[in-house]
Amino acid sequence: MEQINQSCFYLMSFLAIIAIRALFVLYLTGKPRRNKSPQPLSTLVVLGSGGHTAEMMNLLSVLQTDRFTPRFYIAAATDNMSLQKARVFEDSLVEKKGIKGVSAQFTQIYRSREVGQSYVTSVWTTLLSTAHALWLMIRIRPQVVICNGPGTCFPLCVIAFLFKIMGIRWSSIFYVESIARVRRLSLSGLLLYKLHMADQFFVQWPQLQRKYPRAHYVGCLM
Repeated sequence: MEQINQSCFYLMSFLAIIAIRALFVLYLTGKPRRNKSPQPLSTLVVLGSGGHTAEMMNLLSVLQTDRFTPRFYIAAATDNMSLQKARVFEDSLVEKKGIKGVSAQFTQIYRSREVGQSYVTSVWTTLLSTAHALWLMIRIRPQVVICNGPGTCFPLCVIAFLFKIMGIRWSSIFYVESIARVRRLSLSGLLLYKLHMADQFFVQWPQLQRKYPRAHYVGCLM
């Protein structure tokens, strides 16, 4: 009985420490962090099919690419066009800025659920995609995560947030809602907003900013 009580005490103490750490992370999330060194920041860029990737390329074109490097591009396993566009973008940087050496890597991730897939079979694929996302995040451990709405970004952002709580890596999450979202957030955006996971949350329509006051209105990026 005494051993059981002792085990319960250790478990409760551990959970209390995790809860305090989670509250501390939530408190710091969104607040500016002082970077003591001008070293580049490893950056994870999550791509989505269609307009998501076009918007992301526009966003990256105004980014200080020498500051956010190396860059790791991730797209769904069934999305080959997005990674191809990212490669074209990186090649253009070499031509315009004369960047030497490899500053980008390209990876695919399993989807949680394909269009039309049954919810029963999606349980297995969701577990598989989560495990794959965890492996990728352990391997990359980015300092910055940039995403704009594809469903593949949510498990990656959750893992990045858990890494903060566990003290593995502080990954600043920057979320830019798609321009297609005029009146309401996408599911990924809504979850990240409600759970306070994004360090900076941007929207492209003023009515969205009024509806979600913690978001920052940046105008249309397209």
